Amino acid sequence: MEHNHHIDHSDHDSCHADAHCGPHGSSTDWLLIISAAVIVLLYITHWQFASIAVSTEWLHTASHSVFELMNIVWWGILLGILMISILGRIPREFVMSALGTRSGANGICRATLAGVLLDLCSHGVLMVGSKLYERGASIGQVVAFLVSSPWNSLSLTLILIALIGVPWTLAFILFSMIIAIITGLIFDLLVGRNVIPANPQKIELPEGWRFWHEARREWRAARITPSFLGSMLVDGVKESRMVMRWILFGVCLASVVRAGISPETFATFFGPTLLGLGVTVVVATVLEVCSEGSTPIAADILNRAGAPGNSFAFLMGGVATDYTEVMVLRETTSSWRIALFLPLISLPQVIFLAWLINTFY
Repeated sequence: MEHNHHIDHSDHDSCHADAHCGPHGSSTDWLLIISAAVIVLLYITHWQFASIAVSTEWLHTASHSVFELMNIVWWGILLGILMISILGRIPREFVMSALGTRSGANGICRATLAGVLLDLCSHGVLMVGSKLYERGASIGQVVAFLVSSPWNSLSLTLILIALIGVPWTLAFILFSMIIAIITGLIFDLLVGRNVIPANPQKIELPEGWRFWHEARREWRAARITPSFLGSMLVDGVKESRMVMRWILFGVCLASVVRAGISPETFATFFGPTLLGLGVTVVVATVLEVCSEGSTPIAADILNRAGAPGNSFAFLMGGVATDYTEVMVLRETTSSWRIALFLPLISLPQVIFLAWLINTFY
């Protein structure tokens, strides 16, 4: 794999690879620094100064929440960094080949699966989605990829498993894939009826390029040395900055919510009722937080409010109504119809499925 260092990472579309993905392109990641500092201070406060924290109720709750959440997710964070290190070495051609060139359900299912497997934050996935469109993926494939991706990355799946357990995590992934496939099929149907424009681009892979042949060739040529593994892990740590900043911010945000809102009030506003579902969707729409940051809050909605449907709606609602995603689709496709059909088609599915989950829970 060492020979793959020539891969052009300037074309790596994930926010993980770009330290300048932060606000205003600043090289100082203040969100990461401040979030990490707050977590360290609160963790130490709970660990070493528990008696002081107890004297102040909100400080006790916030420090205990940070202590509890970080003890739960630390292994997922480490495994996530390892996953990012490995995936960062996979050439882009393998992703494009995995998507395939077939239209209809086959191509959409493959795009959905690619969205689930790729380790991307909700900002990075937009860039990859744009590139897929430029390289010829159908609009149905692109939309399915976007809907299935943001919180389904391998690193976030590990975090979610730690927070809500394996059964609910797998259920949420399955439900999101169903919505992604249905949404992609509807978009292709709209293209077929000339309601929205088709993608004028064509997928182009190197002539004679075959997935398994190239995979075997890459593996045979790989030289896995200590220096290679070391550089891979260093790159993984660097590229995980975007994920880390939002995970740590999400832990801070969840701790503030726990400290400021009593369990009774939280359960009332985010509980498994139509009001709770409505509040959840509104908050997910208004709260412009990256998928990594929304995960701890979604876990709290399930664990503290007892509303798994609302938890799913919080994760998916932000994806369906994210104005950044809508605007990127508009810029990529030059079509307002395509951009606006994303929330119009996907959000009703999210709400309906969330209601079903709450009803039969």
